[in-house]
Amino acid sequence: MNSARDNATSGEFQTVITSGSFGEGLDMKGSDLDMMYVSKHIEVYEYLKPRLSPNITYLSMRTDDVKPGFTHLLVEKSDDQYFSKNCEEHNGIQYLSSSLYKQHMISKAIVQRQVIHGPCISDEQGTYDLAYCLHCKTWISPAEQWIRRSSNNSWPSKDVKRSIEKHGVLFVPIGVKGSSKEDTEWRISFSVSEKLLIHCFTHTQLLCYALLKILLKDVIDTYQECKDLLCSYFLKTIMLWISKELPQSVWKPENLIPCFMRCLSRLVYCVEYSICLNYFIPENNMFENRIEGHAREIVLEKLHFLYGYGWRCILFSNQVSDFHVSIRMAHIEPNVFHDFEVQKTLKSPLLYMSNLIIPSSGVEKEMYRGIQQIVSCENSFNKHLFAYYLSIQNSLFAQLIPFNSTKSSNKDHYNLYNSCVCSLLQNIYHDAISGWLMLASLFYQTKQYSKALHLVRYTLSKFTREKLLHSIDMSDIQSRLLNLPLSVRKSIVQLRKIMLLDDLRFIKRSVLIPNELRMEVRHEPHHISSAAYAYFLKCLCHYHLDNARKGHDCLHDFHLFLEEDYLIERPLIYARAYNLFGIASQLFGDNSSARRAFLFSAMIGRLSLMSSL
Repeated sequence: MNSARDNATSGEFQTVITSGSFGEGLDMKGSDLDMMYVSKHIEVYEYLKPRLSPNITYLSMRTDDVKPGFTHLLVEKSDDQYFSKNCEEHNGIQYLSSSLYKQHMISKAIVQRQVIHGPCISDEQGTYDLAYCLHCKTWISPAEQWIRRSSNNSWPSKDVKRSIEKHGVLFVPIGVKGSSKEDTEWRISFSVSEKLLIHCFTHTQLLCYALLKILLKDVIDTYQECKDLLCSYFLKTIMLWISKELPQSVWKPENLIPCFMRCLSRLVYCVEYSICLNYFIPENNMFENRIEGHAREIVLEKLHFLYGYGWRCILFSNQVSDFHVSIRMAHIEPNVFHDFEVQKTLKSPLLYMSNLIIPSSGVEKEMYRGIQQIVSCENSFNKHLFAYYLSIQNSLFAQLIPFNSTKSSNKDHYNLYNSCVCSLLQNIYHDAISGWLMLASLFYQTKQYSKALHLVRYTLSKFTREKLLHSIDMSDIQSRLLNLPLSVRKSIVQLRKIMLLDDLRFIKRSVLIPNELRMEVRHEPHHISSAAYAYFLKCLCHYHLDNARKGHDCLHDFHLFLEEDYLIERPLIYARAYNLFGIASQLFGDNSSARRAFLFSAMIGRLSLMSSL
C-alpha cells in the first residue's frame, strides 16, 4: 500500500517516498509517519554534469573539510530567480543553505502550526516528519567501498546491490551539530538503499529488528536519563552490519533468541566503546560527540541490566508482556489472529495519516498516470491499490476545478462542470459515503438542491452500526462481518471501503465546500464527520427549498445524532459537528440553540487543543 501510494502521488515536480519504520513494513506502536519529498527540478552530482537541461537547477558536492557522511552543495547553474534566496555566499561561491531550504519549505506548507524537527518539518505533536530532499542519480565515491565490500554470506544479492547503486543517494537538509558551517551542510542519506535492504530481510531478521525497536521505545527510553540518546537508526545500522556478517542460513525461526541476543550484545558493545559506524560510510562514527561521558555510563548501566535478563528483557515491554499473558490465559479461536491483523491494518493510524497528506496540487497528470497503472497492471490486488489511491486523488482534484468561475464562457463552464462530476464519480471507490456526499456538495454549490437531497438521503441510510471508525474498537457485529466468507476473500482496500467511515476532507480553498463554511478553508484544509455533514447539508437544502417544517425536523434529527455520538470519533471532529449544528440552527432562526452549539463547540475545541499539547 505504501509503494502504490508513493507511485500514485509522485509527479512531475517531486517523488514521494514513505520512509522510516512504516516505509520498511513495520507499523509499530508509538511510531511516527516519515515521508520524503524528493525535488525533481534540482539535481545533485558529485561532479558537474556535462550536458545541462533548461529549467533544472544543478548542484555539485564539496566534501572538503566536512565530516564524513556530510557535504556542501555548490550551486553550478540555476535559472530560478528565487533560488538564490535559499543560498549563502562564501568567498564568491554560492552554497545551498540547508537551514534556509527548510525555512522556505515550511513557508510553503498548506497546514499551519508546523515546526522544524532536525532535517524534517513536523506538526506540533510530532506525529509526522516530512523531509524535503535532493537526489543524486549516481552512486558517490564516499560510499564506493560499499559496492566493492565483499560478503561471505552473499547478502545482499547482486541484483539488490545493482538496484541500490542505480538509485543513487539522497541529501537531507541538516548539518553537523556545532559545526562552524552547519547551516550550509547537508547529510548524505541512504534511506531508499536501507529500505531495499530491509525488504530483503528474512522474517527472523525483521523480528529481531522489531524487538530491538520495542526494547528501545518501551524500556530504554522510559528512563529519563536515557531518553533520546539512542535512536532507531542506530539499531537499523547494527542490524545491517550483523546481517552482512552472519550467513542467511542462521536467520531461522528456531534461532530467533540467539540472533536477538547477538544484536543486543552488539548494541552493548557499541555503547561501551562509543562507536557505531555508518553502514555505507564507515568513516562516519555516528556515536562521536553523542554517546560519551556521564550519559554513556547511564545508558551502558541500563543495557547491562537488561542484557543480564537474557531474552526475557523484552518482557519489560508492556505490549509484549500483555500479549504474552493474554495468549497464555485465553482460549484462542481460529479467527482471532485474522481479526487482529485485519483490524490493525484497517485502522492503522499511520496508514490513515499517510492517506491524509496526499498532495492536492498538481494531481491531474498523476491521475492519468494512475489510470495507466491500473490498465497495465496484471495483478488484481495491485489494481485495487492503484484504483483506491486514484479515487482519493480524484476527490482532491475535483475540489480544484473552477466550475463556478465567472470568467468562463458557457461552454467552458459546462465542460468544467462535467469534468468535476466525472472526477467525483471516480471518487467513490475509496469510500462510497464520503464520495457521494462530495458529489452532493457539488449539486448544492450549483443550486441543484433536490439532487443533493436525494444523495444525502441515500448516504444517511448507510450510516449503520456496522460501520467502523478509525479510533473505535471493533464490535462483535463488525467482527462477525469480517469473518463472513465473502469478507475473507476481499482485499484490505475493499474492506476499507465497505467497513470504514471516512471524514470528508476539504482542501485549502476548496470550491466544493458550502459557502456557509468557506471561511474554514481559507487558510488550511478542513475535516468534517461524514454523518454530521450529511445532516448539515440536508438542513441547508431544505432551507433553500423553503421547506421550513422538514428543515426543523432535520435539525431535530441532527441534534439526536449529536447526542448519541456513535459515528464521531475525535473531540475536534465532534466540536466541528456542533459548529455545523449551530450554523444550521441559526439559518432557521433558532438563535438560542445556535448559541449553545457554538459555545459547546468552542469548549470541546479548547479541550481537544489542550489535550494535544
